Amino acid sequence: MASNWPGGGRFFMYLLLYIVMTYGILKYKFIFFTSAEINGSVDCEHGKEQPTNKRPRSESGTRPSSKACREKVRRDKLNERFLELGAVLEPGKTPKMDKSSILNDAIRVMAELRSEAQKLKESNESLQEKIKELKAEKNELRDEKQKLKAEKESLEQQIKFLNARPSFVPHPPVIPASAFTAPQGQAAGQKLMMPVIGYPGFPMWQFMPPSDVDTTDDTKSCPPVA
Repeated sequence: MASNWPGGGRFFMYLLLYIVMTYGILKYKFIFFTSAEINGSVDCEHGKEQPTNKRPRSESGTRPSSKACREKVRRDKLNERFLELGAVLEPGKTPKMDKSSILNDAIRVMAELRSEAQKLKESNESLQEKIKELKAEKNELRDEKQKLKAEKESLEQQIKFLNARPSFVPHPPVIPASAFTAPQGQAAGQKLMMPVIGYPGFPMWQFMPPSDVDTTDDTKSCPPVA
């Protein structure tokens, strides 16, 4: 068979060598790309758990598989953050998967919280004003209490002074009977004069009822003599 080809067996040997070399190159490429894909998948799986302190490579020397892996990790983290945000906005409910709706809910909740914070701030200022007013009233009541206490002490002193006075009128001294007899040689027609017995000065009006002491209606009950 080899003798039928031009050039004899030499051509057949060249053809066989070409086939062997081509098969080897294809096999080598297959093994290289397969190992690269396996290494890229392993890096994606263990990228979070085993961080290295090695210096990152430049963009020109980075393989396309590692770029896709980092992008996938970033998107997974972002999705987890959105799920956490949805769970915080609506606790007890199934978190939403739509990112736009989650952001709208977050904006709404932030506006409500800001409005409530403003209301609480205004309420706090109002309470501070009321506290100042109550403190002023408290000081006024304290001053009034001091005045009433001083008046009470003054009245107690007056009551003690009045109670210290005697509450009875002393008996008048005994006048002998000779004082009422007419002296000898006095005219028979002269009238006898009753001596005036002097009493010690003592205010008796304080023991009288207020109705007897009041003189506003005296002109009506006892008109003046014409």
